[in-house]
Amino acid sequence: MKIGILGGGQLGRMFIQEALKYDDDFYVLDPNPDCSCANISHFTQGNFNDYDDVLAFGKDKDVVTVEIEHVNVEALAELENRGVKVIPNSKIIKIIQQKILQKEFYQFNQIPSPEFEIIWNADEKVIFPLPLVQKLNTGGYDGRGVQILKEEGDYEKFWKEPSVLEQLVDIDKELSVIVAKNENGETKTFPVTEMVADPKLNLLDFNICPADISVETQIQIDEIAQQFLDNANSPGLFAIELFLDKKGKVWVNETAPRLHNSGHQSQEGNANSQFEQFYRVLKNLPLADTTAVGFSGMLNLVGEENYLGKVKYQGLEEVLKLPKTYVHLYGKTETKPGRKMGHINVLADSREELMEKLIQVKSLVKVVAE
Repeated sequence: MKIGILGGGQLGRMFIQEALKYDDDFYVLDPNPDCSCANISHFTQGNFNDYDDVLAFGKDKDVVTVEIEHVNVEALAELENRGVKVIPNSKIIKIIQQKILQKEFYQFNQIPSPEFEIIWNADEKVIFPLPLVQKLNTGGYDGRGVQILKEEGDYEKFWKEPSVLEQLVDIDKELSVIVAKNENGETKTFPVTEMVADPKLNLLDFNICPADISVETQIQIDEIAQQFLDNANSPGLFAIELFLDKKGKVWVNETAPRLHNSGHQSQEGNANSQFEQFYRVLKNLPLADTTAVGFSGMLNLVGEENYLGKVKYQGLEEVLKLPKTYVHLYGKTETKPGRKMGHINVLADSREELMEKLIQVKSLVKVVAE
């Protein structure tokens, strides 16, 4: 098959790396000729937000997919009209790429998500009391486009663009579950992972699997995952990010219609990875076993503050000496503060051992510039 991917970042790179063991051709559309996928695919330089670029790229492919949701959905809909398979379909991508539509989707389908208010322009009066979360309707990614307003003075930084305002959840844990559905309607769910964020960068720092949750919490998550798949009405692989509040209630934060940072530990930590699963979804093959093989975790390698330029990884040789520790670099030659440059997966026999190893790895390695 000729598999086309809109976006050439690290998610596409790791997907292609996994899928190269099969017999298919992989095509990538990205504006950056030095993107992570450029040297391991049939690469086309172009704008995945441009109607004509997407249409020209996708018209001769057997299936077109995304590794970033901010793409031209009108072009994807036209490709569908022309008989090109688009996974996930253009309708659910359009819903997910706009926070307002996404929240209305949860509300309409009775999927638990924090109460919200929609703001279209700067003149509208905010009804919700502080503290609240503001999410820009479009363009948010990797923590950008989201801010918390806690006190009256914070209104000075209030964004004037169309936004969703959410009541702030009293969070006990941030969780994620990755679900998959093929065209035959078969579904599989990965074990729930627990996310620990870097409060300064608002990026994922550690990811831990399995999450330390109760049976009651697992039941809520299973119901949410099934509700989402039933109502999304599309094959695909989706990451559902969740909040567990301090009263034991699970809420959907947001959903990604693609591979996700919170599933990276599945590369070594599960019987099959999210990347293998995604390949099977695109090919409509039987879905893979997702069983966790033990305790696993992931640490993001992120560009250090005050370093800009050609990347250099300090301490990587020390990390490579550690048992059950796996380095994944993204092929990015230039680093900048907060940029995701790679990740390291760790396996352990207990949660305590896993946390110790993750903290040790974090202390050993730094992403700087030459």
